[in-house]
Amino acid sequence: MGALIQEVQMMENGKRKARRQLSPEEKWEIFLEVTSQEISQADAARKYGVDVSVIIRLRALAKDAALAAFASAKPGRAASPEQVEVELLRAENDRLSEALKELAVELTLHRGRQRSSFSARSPRG
Repeated sequence: MGALIQEVQMMENGKRKARRQLSPEEKWEIFLEVTSQEISQADAARKYGVDVSVIIRLRALAKDAALAAFASAKPGRAASPEQVEVELLRAENDRLSEALKELAVELTLHRGRQRSSFSARSPRG
């Protein structure tokens, strides 16, 4: 478990906590453990000293990479690194587009709540 210290961040109580940067081997090990259900995402996060969101992102990245590799591979012919990269970027673009749509809906709903609470408080006359 050769974790590297990436940066120091402040915790809520004012103490500093070292942030871990997982090695590629650790990421692969986590992926295998979680995917084979040897360990839960929460347990893996505790075991490796990272947030659960790191484990979730790692699984999504592995899925995107695998799908891109499968999509670009042709039987009997290896995909070029450029083709793999294009497929990975397309998958990332799709994921970010969906996230952006969700955030736009949240913002619209939030603005609507602000307007309705403002108009309910202000007297009309």
